[in-house]
Amino acid sequence: MRHTAVLLISCPDQRGLVAAIADFLLAHRANILHADQHQDAELKLFLMRVEWDLAGFNLDLRDFATAFQPIAERFGMTWRLAESSRKPRMAVFVSKFDHCLADLLYRYQSGELHCELPIILSNHEDTRWLADAYRVPYQHMAVTKESKHETEQIQLAILRDQKIDFIVLARYMQVLSGDFIRHFPNRIINIHHSFLPAFHGAKPYHRAFERGVKLIGATAHYVTETLDDGPIIEQDVARISHRDHIDDLIHKGADLEKVVLSRAVKWHLDNRVLVYANKTVVFD
Repeated sequence: MRHTAVLLISCPDQRGLVAAIADFLLAHRANILHADQHQDAELKLFLMRVEWDLAGFNLDLRDFATAFQPIAERFGMTWRLAESSRKPRMAVFVSKFDHCLADLLYRYQSGELHCELPIILSNHEDTRWLADAYRVPYQHMAVTKESKHETEQIQLAILRDQKIDFIVLARYMQVLSGDFIRHFPNRIINIHHSFLPAFHGAKPYHRAFERGVKLIGATAHYVTETLDDGPIIEQDVARISHRDHIDDLIHKGADLEKVVLSRAVKWHLDNRVLVYANKTVVFD
């Protein structure tokens, strides 16, 4: 893996943006490897991802913010910088269903997901065997209506202790509180077993079956305080027919869920996702 830096930018669309960014990087001897941009015409926003090789780059990344600040202020930029060599620390929350967890663990062990996985948290014991097989620590914490707040406080303490950067909900069948979510803004990725915004909430396959849909889907999105309404990262669909029963929908949907979730996690890790206006741009 090359040692690179990635800069993600959003700001009002205006002339001179690309030139200013390129000139700044050139002045510090950056070798740009990838540059991609998007203009949202309705919101008049400019969004960009630029990645460069750090070999020969003569600006210490610890000094980047100070050096880049005049340009950021001039154009009204919101921006963040990431270094490819750093492995973000991921926590996975899971309940009883194991297909998404199994896929994430395989991709993690194979090196496809460039991260550390120090902890799996679950409100059931059903998937402990899978964590044990991959030698990942597994913490069981039962959740009840009465204990929910206390449990979340313990979970947050564990996440702080493990220095977790982001969370993946791999079919974690609990609604997180607003207080919990505020600790990880745009850093909690959920998989919903429906093509949102259709059939949000509980039992989407049952509701899809009752409606007689011809396509079912899965949606990976960032979690916000509004249930199943966060910025969408990735979606996919599968065709079904009148011959399919609810169990068929669930089995076909499981294949979609694990692939869609893993794609979203990988794109997040690769710093390809830029959130704005409750939606995302996913750069190629």
